[in-house]
Amino acid sequence: MSRALSSGLIDKTLDWTVLPGYSKLGFRVRERFWHDGEAQALPAGWSVLVTGASAGIGAAACERFARLGASVHMLVRNREKGEDARARISERSGSDRLKVEVCDVSSLASVRDFSSRFVAEQGQLHALVNNAGVMSSTRIHTEEGFELSFATNVLGPFLLTNRLLPSLRRGAPSRVINVSSGGMYSQRLCAEDLQLERREYDPPAFYAHTKRCEVILTELWAERLRGSGISFHAMHPGWADTPGVRTSLPRFRKLMRPLLRDADQAADTIVWLATAVEPAERPGLFWHDRAARPTHRVPWTRESGADRERLWDECARLSGWSEDAGPVPATPSSDKESD
Repeated sequence: MSRALSSGLIDKTLDWTVLPGYSKLGFRVRERFWHDGEAQALPAGWSVLVTGASAGIGAAACERFARLGASVHMLVRNREKGEDARARISERSGSDRLKVEVCDVSSLASVRDFSSRFVAEQGQLHALVNNAGVMSSTRIHTEEGFELSFATNVLGPFLLTNRLLPSLRRGAPSRVINVSSGGMYSQRLCAEDLQLERREYDPPAFYAHTKRCEVILTELWAERLRGSGISFHAMHPGWADTPGVRTSLPRFRKLMRPLLRDADQAADTIVWLATAVEPAERPGLFWHDRAARPTHRVPWTRESGADRERLWDECARLSGWSEDAGPVPATPSSDKESD
């Protein structure tokens, strides 16, 4: 049996059996077959913005990018935590090209403030990683009236990405990577109630629904911006031992801890999607461990074309973003921080 055939059969088996495929065991098996090995150093001036960058997968991705020579913008809610993370990453990577950016992705006002400043000051952006996410233990609404997980995982990234398009266009060929979750396989898009206000609050289910939304939006961006020089990709990192899992899923972590990936393993596909040749040639797909995966496992989770468009239109309406708005204006402002 050829090496390629063998690796394909092993990969599919791991993927469909879920537990071994999403664990560190799946990562260790698959990485033995990766022909491209470690990514090469990036061109001078290559820049990336990573949200949720102060800990976990976001911080691990920032460190990997820094080691490759990238200029890394670390987007965080809390400057102090961000600066602590920046110092640690700088020491380990030997890079001084790390900058802390402050923005609360769950706040549309904060996203508008930051994006206006960034587009005016930074010029080109070569990759955007929408990694920040939250799974609240109770139903919480932001000051702007949005359910917190929807605001953080869907609406904020939707607005941020669209408002950073001028910088991404200047950096083309550029890429956007949306960090989703394998949990999205359990959920069907509820287009008529995106914030699930008519459902009893269920943290994992609400989180998984937002991750379903992220994958669909990735596909829609890829369709809308085909030929723009910006490619869009979604991925899931597998099961990782991160601060978010420790806080939101303590029982799951206690049960699965021996099998959980570390943050660096979880971040591998993010960095590969941002820097390797193959992903740019296959936009709009859903990836795990450097391979494209199906977006549905069972037929009843599939959404209609009308529901997909409804998701896009509702995100645009709620965020106040319009495709006809033109370039993001530059407005002077000061950093905003949140706890």
